Amino acid sequence: MSEELSLIKMDMEDGMNKAITHLETELVKIRAGKANPNMLEGIMAEYYGSPTPISQIANISALDARTISVQPWEKNMLQPIERAIIAANIGINPQNDGTNIRLFLPPLTEERRKELVKRCNGEGEHAKVSIRSIRRDAIEHIKKLQKDGLSEDIAKDAEAEVQDQTNKFISLIEKHLVAKEKEIMAV
Repeated sequence: MSEELSLIKMDMEDGMNKAITHLETELVKIRAGKANPNMLEGIMAEYYGSPTPISQIANISALDARTISVQPWEKNMLQPIERAIIAANIGINPQNDGTNIRLFLPPLTEERRKELVKRCNGEGEHAKVSIRSIRRDAIEHIKKLQKDGLSEDIAKDAEAEVQDQTNKFISLIEKHLVAKEKEIMAV
């Protein structure tokens, strides 16, 4: 029984860590006024009939604090990459000069900053929902074990541990959101 409990706890912690990792990758994509090649992470361009991440078909670099350069390895990939960036709706219009695509980041207005903070909070809420879902599944497994003969005291202790882990991860999400909000609102 205790082996099954430790398996449940390991699965729960693994799932919660994945939720935090996902939140971190999503927050990196939300720009705070500084050009970052990771902003194009996850954008797929059509490459010979199959969707391929831009980072696998072009060289992406930050030229300065407000400019990202995308240099395709094949010249015929300029149009598909440009279309993919426009379709991704990241709030930047690509400029094609025939060999490179440049993305010029506009300076952030107060209104745009607040919009980005809202987007961050939405991502944080998704992460919290994931954490709570994982908690619910873990508690259901513990209750199932209790029906199969696990003592009530051990089950209550395990549920308390699950709740402690949940609280720890939710406070970690809050810390990430506060740090990102501070980064976005800094002028």
